[in-house]
Amino acid sequence: MSKNLTKRSEDYSKWYNELVVKADLAENSSVRGCMVIKPYGYAIWEKIQKELDSKFKETGHYNAYFPLFVPKSLFEAEEKNAEGFAKECAVVTHYRLKNDENNPGKLKVDENSKLEEELIVRPTSEAIIWKTYKNWIQSYRDLPILLNQWANVVRWEMRTRLFLRTAEFLWQEGHTAHATKEEAVDEAKLINNLYANFVNDFMAIPVIQGTKSDSEKFAGAEETYCIEALMQDGKALQAGTSHFLGQNFAKAFDVKFADKNGKLDYVWATSWGVSTRLMGALIMTHGDDNGLVLPPKLAPIQIVIVPIFKSDDELKNVKDYVEPHVSDLRQKGYSVKIDDRLNFKPGYKFNEHEIKGVPVRIAVGPRDVENKSLEIFRRDTMSKELIDIDGLVDKIDFLMKDIQENLLLKSKDFQNNNTRVADNYNDFKKLIDEGGFVLAHWDGTEETEMKIKNETKATIRCIPDSNSQVGKCIISGNKSLKRVYFAKSY
Repeated sequence: MSKNLTKRSEDYSKWYNELVVKADLAENSSVRGCMVIKPYGYAIWEKIQKELDSKFKETGHYNAYFPLFVPKSLFEAEEKNAEGFAKECAVVTHYRLKNDENNPGKLKVDENSKLEEELIVRPTSEAIIWKTYKNWIQSYRDLPILLNQWANVVRWEMRTRLFLRTAEFLWQEGHTAHATKEEAVDEAKLINNLYANFVNDFMAIPVIQGTKSDSEKFAGAEETYCIEALMQDGKALQAGTSHFLGQNFAKAFDVKFADKNGKLDYVWATSWGVSTRLMGALIMTHGDDNGLVLPPKLAPIQIVIVPIFKSDDELKNVKDYVEPHVSDLRQKGYSVKIDDRLNFKPGYKFNEHEIKGVPVRIAVGPRDVENKSLEIFRRDTMSKELIDIDGLVDKIDFLMKDIQENLLLKSKDFQNNNTRVADNYNDFKKLIDEGGFVLAHWDGTEETEMKIKNETKATIRCIPDSNSQVGKCIISGNKSLKRVYFAKSY
């Protein structure tokens, strides 16, 4: 299998698009702007999903499912949310087709099937969920409600890219209801930390945490907490968001509860989500000119064994030789594949597993059987070594941990080396053009923020909780209480 990948240094965007396809992760579908997630790509998403789902349940959340369709009147109930998503909505207006008399074999909309009320294909589910919560909540005893759903959503993007921005994508969306503001804020922060820990520890991607500016926050939110990651081309990627919604949706749908004293008040809310965009983050953070590089915790296949043989007897001897050790590895929870396909040569298999990012590859031939050895290759460093087969399990234990840690360390070094400080606008513009995060003082006004965005295409990616340091805004010269993170972004 020939890689023939465009080098990242030559055309990063083309490299990304080629890698998604060549690593067998996804492809464009016949539906404009939508993708087919292939089995190998979906297996990675399943690992992401499984780990996150476990973390949600550990923190007291339950899964549920709500309809794909949202009546237009419900969607319009929270004005800021409706306005924020209006340009991305797909709308169902009719429920039936009929034969086209003028074009045999063709169908057309049956005008008699027009819906009494148009339906929005969900871009997000706050409206339908809070209409439902109205029926569920009467008293403080009904709170909190801590729900999550795994679902697909539709946002009619005009410029799409596999995993990063598609018209339909997969995600999880949490929607919680609380008796107090403090509970809801704590919930939003809890999830923000959960996301940050997951992406750091499981995906080996370092992130910065904080809040969004008013212009960048979720439509309908009082506060949006975020995690931002830095890709190898120096652009930022929003990896996850958690929103404190205040009482906005409760007021829009008249969701009140009686407290312990019988007093009625509106419910406090949060919503939060990550999506298949994390797949894009994974590719762009760890991928190299040889293909995908997967952290062991995320790899569908952690270890692949490629037998080297010229006859059926040699293949049998090699498999008999490694089988007891494969059994030991699987008992320890590792995923192991023996690639004994007869119609592909070892070189083809090596290339295929390299481009798919399998963390560890083992090659075993007749000479290794004689010498009780094997050749072991780690994908992150592209290095090989010959080891004694009796030390295989201990070696794998070491490699799984070391590869995971090495990928995180490498990514952290990249982020640190590409996070710089600007004290004036001229330096800021130069650093933004070079790529990476730029920390700079901002006076907190939307006017200044928009001037920077229009002139440099950089946006405020994150306002950190810490980093307090009084200074002067790089545009207005007015007082600023802290530096914020700017970057160009996806």
